[in-house]
Amino acid sequence: MTGVTIRILLADDHSDVRSGFRLVLDSQPDMSVVGEAADGATALDLARRLEPDVVLADIRMPRLDGLELTRLLTGPEAARPTRVVVVTTFDHDEYVHTALRNGACGFLLKRSGPALLIEGVRAAMAGDALISPQITVRLLDRLSPPPLSSASPVSTAPIAPTGPTAVLTDREQDIARLVARGLTNAEIGAELFITPGTAKTHVANIQAKLKVRNRVGIAAWAWETNLVGPRA
Repeated sequence: MTGVTIRILLADDHSDVRSGFRLVLDSQPDMSVVGEAADGATALDLARRLEPDVVLADIRMPRLDGLELTRLLTGPEAARPTRVVVVTTFDHDEYVHTALRNGACGFLLKRSGPALLIEGVRAAMAGDALISPQITVRLLDRLSPPPLSSASPVSTAPIAPTGPTAVLTDREQDIARLVARGLTNAEIGAELFITPGTAKTHVANIQAKLKVRNRVGIAAWAWETNLVGPRA
């Protein structure tokens, strides 16, 4: 993406949040905040006039909430579909599901920090969808196998991955386990003594090998193949 600037519109009813996001994003050589809106209706108008590459939208805003804003900007009636990343304090499951169903390119929590915000914008531009690791873990808890009956014999040995896991190297399996546990690239790097950039490259390679779109797909695969055992 050398020489390409990602144009970003901020939609949040708190001016201090917009200022913080602008400071983080404008510090990146390939990003520029081109507009701000304190409510959803203004964000919709600015998005149509400014044609940003990515809109970062809060959920709870006056006049038009972020979920409806997402639908209007990404849905079939949009004259020019726009990438929307929802960035919010509220991580209720129904918000996550509605945002993604309405076409959001990501769902990030404000407390996730600046590195994930930047990564979320870049993921949206790449056609990916990034979800905050905390949310990923909670959603994927539903994929963990049900507890065994107390009458069933239980082995204390870890379940050995079989079959499909052979497509990944040992290091990639380690990365996939950590993704399934909700770690960010920086946290994976610290855990495995590699750089966040190297962790990011491994994650991208795993996505390509597994033919999944994002980290959620990696995590789901890790649960379904018993690469990650049941959560306590």
